[in-house]
Amino acid sequence: MPDRRKAQALAERVAAVIGERDAVSRFLGITVDQVGPGHARLSLTVTPDMLNGVGTCHGGISYTLADTAFAYACNSHNRVGVALSCTITYPAAAKLGDRLTADCREIHSQGRNGTYDCTVTSQEGLVVALFRGQCRIIKGHFVEGIE
Repeated sequence: MPDRRKAQALAERVAAVIGERDAVSRFLGITVDQVGPGHARLSLTVTPDMLNGVGTCHGGISYTLADTAFAYACNSHNRVGVALSCTITYPAAAKLGDRLTADCREIHSQGRNGTYDCTVTSQEGLVVALFRGQCRIIKGHFVEGIE
């Protein structure tokens, strides 16, 4: 199997393990739409329980969606990565019923550090959040026996 297909298969196996362990994503209804080496696309639908006091989607929901996509992307190489720092900007507000999609991509990876950018958009293509995450690789793997 060519290296690209091996890397894709590994990313999918890692995503399956993460998905089994990720109770928060199940609770929020987050779905994994696509994964690959250094990439993840996840989505959720904004429900009434996700609205803030002004009637729009709580920023913590958009953040959680982006952070979860970041987790899938930065762990896709089967090296355990944890958030070192994250920033987010909210250029627009999501609303009840919006289907939000977080698309996260590896921007740079060297040694034990990685940088990932994630854009959260509505079903209409409206950018509701811009997220950047820095990860630190720690000991461990999701799929044992594969380095």
